[in-house]
Amino acid sequence: MKPPIILAVDDDPQVIRAVNRDLRKRYRGDYRVVSTDSANEALETLSEFKNQGQEVALFVSDQRMPEMLGVDFLEKAKEVFPAAKRALLTAYSDTDAAIRAINDVQLDYYLMKPWDPPEEKMYPVLDDLLEDWQNNYIPEFSGLRVIGYQFSPKSHRIKDFLAGNLFPYRWYDIESSETAQALLEANAIDPKDLPAIFFEDGSFITNPDIPEVAGKLGLNPKASAELYDVIIIGAGPAGLAAAVYGASEGLKTLLVERRAPGGQAGTSSRIENYLGFPKGLSGSDLARRAITQATRLGAEFLTPSEVKEIKFRDQYKIVVLADGSEISTKSLVVTTGVDYRKLTTKGLEQFTGAGVYYGAANTEANACREKDVYIVGGGNSAGQAAMYLSQFAKNVHILIRKDNLSATMSAYLIDQINAMDNIEVNIYTEVVEARGSDHLEKLMLKDNQSGEERKVEAAALFIFIGARPFTEWLPENFKKDDKGFLLTGRDIMAKEDHKKTWKLPRDPFLLETSIAGIFAAGDVRSGAMNRVASAVGEGAMSISMVHRYLDEV
Repeated sequence: MKPPIILAVDDDPQVIRAVNRDLRKRYRGDYRVVSTDSANEALETLSEFKNQGQEVALFVSDQRMPEMLGVDFLEKAKEVFPAAKRALLTAYSDTDAAIRAINDVQLDYYLMKPWDPPEEKMYPVLDDLLEDWQNNYIPEFSGLRVIGYQFSPKSHRIKDFLAGNLFPYRWYDIESSETAQALLEANAIDPKDLPAIFFEDGSFITNPDIPEVAGKLGLNPKASAELYDVIIIGAGPAGLAAAVYGASEGLKTLLVERRAPGGQAGTSSRIENYLGFPKGLSGSDLARRAITQATRLGAEFLTPSEVKEIKFRDQYKIVVLADGSEISTKSLVVTTGVDYRKLTTKGLEQFTGAGVYYGAANTEANACREKDVYIVGGGNSAGQAAMYLSQFAKNVHILIRKDNLSATMSAYLIDQINAMDNIEVNIYTEVVEARGSDHLEKLMLKDNQSGEERKVEAAALFIFIGARPFTEWLPENFKKDDKGFLLTGRDIMAKEDHKKTWKLPRDPFLLETSIAGIFAAGDVRSGAMNRVASAVGEGAMSISMVHRYLDEV
């Protein structure tokens, strides 16, 4: 936490040195003392303090200054930091102006010059003012601050990106936050240019795209080398495990992720069945630990960066990124996982990012306080989201088409849900329409047995259904099953036309795709178990097969 500031202003160099000396002597242990001989410079500094999330506790200003009178400076300073205490330094001849200022700018006290000894004439007064200020002081959040409209899809994407990449931030809704409005006014930001992000150094950007945010945060947008032993595409549990084992075993390893580490598991509020964590851990915590481990061991992490194409040149694989740059590698591990399946229900596309969310329960939970929210889906992700949202929402309604959760959700989660008074499971129920103005306000629900429809108030709808593999970007010569998941190992050889693509005398390794030297692990692979532990195991196993392949070439 940054210490509060005491700001002193006096145009006389000798006086300001004395003020600065006496203030530091008494208060430097608890406050940051800043002094200047220019009132205009002080006002400019106030905007910087505001942008940096710092707080001014006390202004000490001389009355007679050439740039402006002290009472005028305090009046302007009050607009930026209205809670700060205000003290005026004045000569005997200016006491009338100081007394008037008590009413004009709510002056807290005026000090006569000279104030020697400060132990008698300054410190007792300022001690009382600062103690009074501390009684009402709530420290300002000192990390990233995001300002925008709650139901703006672009604001949601930025919040989701920051949360997914483990950057702590504070969200301010421009329609309800006085802090947000003050920041916009202080920096002359037009509301149409929102969202805006304020950084710890006081700088800010408006209406940014994700690459701009990533660059400002120092995320790595470019690979450092032209050739790698293995490139891993996708930083879910399987990809993270592959990166850890690849780097630890001496392979030049690059991990490429288009959004944020952790994949679908990274959005989970609590994973309770992962070996070695009896109290469970969040998906973001697992991702943070794994990224730290992989990079410490020497893996390079490229994010946000999307792979658009894979080309081939002799025995090398060429990864083509969205910006057109190319990276060569001897082997590849595809761990792109799955996306939540999109619903085509009327109105949902219109409100996506504005009340309708695919995953993202952690990102938007705070906006659901004391409101009714709905979840579509009966898997573990839906159950974990329901448990997390129940801490914020008034009521959480789970909508499923079947008659119970037992076929799709782990027993421990079902028991937890049944124990929660504000979680309700609606069986045989589906969403048939979403309604609202500029954001979701109501849902039309249908009972699939009776055909009866009902309208409900809904602050948010979170969708956790299906498992659509992220494989459309791959060339056609990758063999897939009828759902689009990548075939590997024996499943390739079981295809009648396998000889058209597989030309080596040996059979594919267990996790090898129909392209030699390219492996698949985790949920993207046909037949995967769809569990975090199994994805981690496959990611680790893929590196042993990469070694075997590299021994051949």
